Amino acid sequence: MAAILASHSCYCCNMESINQGRTLHNLSFSSSISAHKASKFDRSTHKPPRTDKFYKFDVKMKKTESVPSKLVTNGRAVKMVPAREVMKRKTPSTNKVDVVNGSRQVVNGANLVRRKSTQSLVKTPKARDSKELPPVEELKVLPSDEGFSWANERYNSVQRSIDVWSFVLSLRVRVLFDNAKWAYMGGFTEDKQKKRRQKTASWLRECVLQLGPTFIKLGQLSSTRSDLFPSEFVDELAKLQDKVPAFSPVKARRFIESELGAPINILFKEFEDQPIAAASLGQVHRAILHNGEKVVVKVQRPGLKKLFDIDLRNLKLIAEYFQRSETLGGPTRDWIGIYEECSTILYQEIDYINEGKNADRFRRDFRNIKWVRVPLVYWDYTASKVLTLEYLPGIKINRLDMLDSRGYNRSRISSRGIEAYLIQILKTGFFHADPHPGNLAIDVDEAIIYYDFGMMGEIKSFTRERLLELFYAVYEKDAKKVIQSLTDLEALQPTGDMSSVRRSVQFFLDNLLSQTPDQQQTLAAIGEVCKDFIKKHRTM
Repeated sequence: MAAILASHSCYCCNMESINQGRTLHNLSFSSSISAHKASKFDRSTHKPPRTDKFYKFDVKMKKTESVPSKLVTNGRAVKMVPAREVMKRKTPSTNKVDVVNGSRQVVNGANLVRRKSTQSLVKTPKARDSKELPPVEELKVLPSDEGFSWANERYNSVQRSIDVWSFVLSLRVRVLFDNAKWAYMGGFTEDKQKKRRQKTASWLRECVLQLGPTFIKLGQLSSTRSDLFPSEFVDELAKLQDKVPAFSPVKARRFIESELGAPINILFKEFEDQPIAAASLGQVHRAILHNGEKVVVKVQRPGLKKLFDIDLRNLKLIAEYFQRSETLGGPTRDWIGIYEECSTILYQEIDYINEGKNADRFRRDFRNIKWVRVPLVYWDYTASKVLTLEYLPGIKINRLDMLDSRGYNRSRISSRGIEAYLIQILKTGFFHADPHPGNLAIDVDEAIIYYDFGMMGEIKSFTRERLLELFYAVYEKDAKKVIQSLTDLEALQPTGDMSSVRRSVQFFLDNLLSQTPDQQQTLAAIGEVCKDFIKKHRTM
C-alpha cells in the first residue's frame, strides 16, 4: 500500500521537549522556504519577554522528484473552480452567444474561439498531435429508447404510478409462487425452483428496462446486494450495466445547446452523434474542442428529475410496505433506510456539478500516483446536466481476452487495483462507490482509468483507523482482533458468548485465506462464508 508523503515540512520545536524526545508542533508548508536557524535576537530592536525556555525553528527540506513529461496529461497542476463560480456564469444575460466585431464568440462568459492570453479558470491542456478522434474498437449502435413509455417527457404521473405498482404486485406474486412448494407440478425439487427463479429474474430485468432510468439504476445497485436478493436475480440484474438504451442524437444536441447556451458548432469543432456509451442516467458522446483537444460529453437523459420525483414517491410507499411484511424480512431488514440511501444517491448522480467536483477531488488524491488516471473536467463546457471531460480511452477491465492479446500483465493490473482501493479506503477516505466494469479501464501502460464519479463514498478518520486495524488483524489471522475490530465498527453486535463467532472467524482465516490464487472456487467460497456470517450475526 502506497503512502503519499509531504514534500516539505517545517517543525517548530520546544528545545526542552526535544531533549526529552517530544515534539510540540508539526507545521507543513505547501511552498519552499529558506532554511535559516534562529540563533540570536537583536535585543536593541526587539525585546522578547523573559522566559526560561528557548524556541527555535528547525527546517527540514526534501527535493521532490520532477514529474515525467509522460505524466503531464494527468499530472498537471489545475486551478480548481468552485461550483458557485461556475453557476455565476450561468445567468440569463450570459446564456447566449455574443459576437464582437464579427469574430469573437463568448458562451457562459467563457471565450470559445480565439481566446486572449488571460488566465483561464482551468488550465487548458495542450492539444495532442492527432487532429481526429481515433476509431473506437467494436463500436456498435446502441438500442434506442424510443420504444419505451418513460422516454416520453410528457408522461402522466397517474399512469406512471399505476405502472410501478403493477410491477411490484406482479413481482410479489411471482416470488410467492417460486417459494411455494405446492405450486410445482409433479413435486418440488431444487432444480425446478432454480429454473423458475431464472425465468422470474429474466422477467424482472425486462420489466426494469421498461420502467426506465430510476429502476435501471436501482437494479444496478441491487446487482451488488447478494445479501438481499437471490443469486439468480443478482446475476440477471448485472446485465443492466451494459444494456441500457440510448436516446436520439437530436435530443442530445438540443439538450446540450439548451444547457450550455450555444449551438453545437460554436461549442465544439466536431461532435459525434453516435454515443460511445449509454448508462441509466445519461450517455456519452465524443467531441473535439476548437483548440484541438479531444473530449467526451456526458449528457443527462431529458426529464430525469421529474421522473425521479414520481418514482421515489411510489418507492417510499413500497419500502414502508416491505418494512411491515414479515415474509419480506421487514423485522430483519431496514427497507426504509435502503430507500433513503438510494434516494440520496439518485439525486446526487443527476447533479453533474457535484460529479465534476468529485472527479477533481479524486484526481488530486492520486496526483502523485502515475498508474491511476482520472479525466480532467472542462468547467467552461460543463453545467448541472452536461459534463465535459478529457478523453481517456482504454480497454474495459473485464475484457480479459483483449488484455491478454496485447500482452498486458493481469497480475500487475489486479495488484494495482487492490492497492488503489486500499489507498482510497484506508488513506484518503474518499472512494469510488460504483466500480463496475463500465467505469474501469486499462490504459496502454497498464494504468487504471476511472470513470463516472457521480456515486462516491467518504469514510471518516475514526472509521479508517478501525478498518486499518481490521486489515492487519486479518493479515495476522488473529480471530480475536478481527472480532474486536468488527465490534468497534458496529458491524458485529457483541453477545454473552462469542465462542461460535470466534470459531467461524478462525475457520475463515485458517482455511479460505490460505488457498492459492489459482483455485477458481476461492472467491466464491469466501463470498458464501461471508454471506452466511452476516446473516447469522448482522446488527440490522
